[in-house]
Amino acid sequence: MAVVLVGLFGLMWVGIVIYADQGSPGWMRVVQIVFGVFLLGWAVRKTYLMISHATQETKKSPASG
Repeated sequence: MAVVLVGLFGLMWVGIVIYADQGSPGWMRVVQIVFGVFLLGWAVRKTYLMISHATQETKKSPASG
């Protein structure tokens, strides 16, 4: 759940920087957008790793039944 929240926060951060923060200098907006994209990318990567780890564990365990 925390990974989802970090991803949503990163997405909201970029949205706020693009639409609401019109008074900041251009370079500062670029830095903030890069930070938001970094957070979003981290969340996507972490989600991928968690899912791939879970599927590998499922393949390793013997089928019960």
